[in-house]
Amino acid sequence: MKAVWIPRHGKPDVLEVREANDPAPGAGEVRIRVRASGINFADIMARQGLYPDAPPPPMVVGYEVSGVIDAVGDGVADRREGQRVLAMTRFGGYADTVCVGAAETYVMPEPMTFEEGAALPVTYLTAYHMLFNVFRVRAGDHVLIHQVAGGVGTAASQLCRSVGGITTYGTASKAKHGYARENGCDHPIDYHSVDYVREVRRLTDGRGVDLVLDALGGDDWKKGYSLLRPGGLLVLFGWANMVKHGKRRMTRVLGQLAHAPWWTPKTLMNENKGVAGVNMGHLWDARELTHEAFNALLDLYAQGLIKPQVDRCFPFQQASAAHAYIEAGQNVGKVLLTP
Repeated sequence: MKAVWIPRHGKPDVLEVREANDPAPGAGEVRIRVRASGINFADIMARQGLYPDAPPPPMVVGYEVSGVIDAVGDGVADRREGQRVLAMTRFGGYADTVCVGAAETYVMPEPMTFEEGAALPVTYLTAYHMLFNVFRVRAGDHVLIHQVAGGVGTAASQLCRSVGGITTYGTASKAKHGYARENGCDHPIDYHSVDYVREVRRLTDGRGVDLVLDALGGDDWKKGYSLLRPGGLLVLFGWANMVKHGKRRMTRVLGQLAHAPWWTPKTLMNENKGVAGVNMGHLWDARELTHEAFNALLDLYAQGLIKPQVDRCFPFQQASAAHAYIEAGQNVGKVLLTP
């Protein structure tokens, strides 16, 4: 097997491809010959040494793959060799062969490509969980989505559109506005040229929004909270502002920590607002929750209501370029690695 390793923390060029013996599936597992692996921002942070859940280097990261089952372990009754599946991997997804629990695999609908299969699990599961489990969005709501042209932003926009009657606002550079609109964002906002807080207030006649999905962190969390209507919720699911292109800079990390807001129970009660956090990696054992979400997402895909958008596929040998591409904010939709 081949895999993309992070031998040490650092810039994208630390990534390297290594070979090893093929793994064998254990009891309850299947082995997948991977056709595509998803890249997530958590992988970027892990490479820089900013993701506390990641194993220490040398390590192989990656949370999601698609491919074909070529071996089945003891005790697996509902999976067979030759099935096209997508799967969640608790790290190790940057590889051309992975062994995962059969319960973490889902049979891909016939029309779904391997690229779409690898682009769906993390981003759509995260967006679905925030919208329907944490907040329970409904028609009439107003939702602000940061990084609306990215993987989670695309998923959240499409899912809001599938409900109908939801007005969405999204931050993205001007060049990405057409893409954002095509995928369901009603009001893309160029955060480079305008103050998005003022623009959201203008667009909502000063009323603000019911939900803010924020993976930025720091001052943006404060701004998002200020935009909430009574009964509104700010959902924190990342801290992208902590990452600078290239490698970890402690001055930036410390600055972000210093600017993180603190909300007291008294503040939340008096202002009738809420703050929630989401870390999908910590829901690994919440099988009922994630299984229900995956089934709902695959059904929405079959109905044509959602469709994963793949920006680019990089071969394993160009993994460094893939990380640099994401860090520079060039992608719209999902970026993948292919063996």
